[in-house]
Amino acid sequence: MAMLGLVVLGVTLIITNMVTMASSASLVTYIFGDSLTEVGNNNFLQYSLAKSNFPYYGIDYPGGRPTGRFTNGRTIAARLGIPSPPAYLSLSPNDDALLKGVNYASGGAGILNDTGLYFIQRLSFDDQIKNFEKTKQAIKAKIGEEKAEKLCNEAMYFIGIGSNDYVNNFLQPFLPDGQQYTHDEFVGLLILTLEQQFARLHQLGARKMVFHGLGPLGCIPSQRVKSRRGQCLKQVNEWILQFNSKVQNLTASLNKHLPSAQITFADTYQSVLDLITNPNSYGK
Repeated sequence: MAMLGLVVLGVTLIITNMVTMASSASLVTYIFGDSLTEVGNNNFLQYSLAKSNFPYYGIDYPGGRPTGRFTNGRTIAARLGIPSPPAYLSLSPNDDALLKGVNYASGGAGILNDTGLYFIQRLSFDDQIKNFEKTKQAIKAKIGEEKAEKLCNEAMYFIGIGSNDYVNNFLQPFLPDGQQYTHDEFVGLLILTLEQQFARLHQLGARKMVFHGLGPLGCIPSQRVKSRRGQCLKQVNEWILQFNSKVQNLTASLNKHLPSAQITFADTYQSVLDLITNPNSYGK
């Protein structure tokens, strides 16, 4: 949880810098991602095995009540002085809350549609984008096309996804992608898919987007257990650095070619790695 907290803090600072000219009271945020940003969508998926509706997930809430968040989910919103956007599946199709921001994130989700297959139900990034498209249609019906376009153009889009494409896909020996592709081929597939997804969001009106790069996944427990001494897996971390570098290049390219695009890559890899390798510096 400390590692996750540092990741969120790093991204929070980047987002804060991006919205210094906007009123926090009027800032609209649309959030896409996996368990790092989910606020309860999977609770509405009857057969999903990726849920956080257990008491310890509610430790920071009154009575310890779980909220559907895999974390307490409030750091970024609190930093910006805005409410945490509600889970998309908790809202009615024409809810007024759609105008103030929505969270589409789903635990187990990935860039690729087949990622997290063994969770039975989860909303992939493509699914989340389709839900945002429904949101925009509802907003148009409420306030008209011109105002809806303005709202979407001025909103902030936070995207934190990709970890599951490794942890719950490529790095799983019993799943086909790890056997079918070399890493170069796999990361190429991720970047091509992500490029199409960015373009689709832009087509739907997204302009100010923040993509949260991946942390050192070679250091998470499911990977360290593969090492005789419980060390971080160097190969996995090198793959993650390769992915982050390619996403950074992609966002730079899209900013040049997509009209009015302001896509920021939030890189917290080194900060998280430093927390892991130098815990005493952080009081751990």
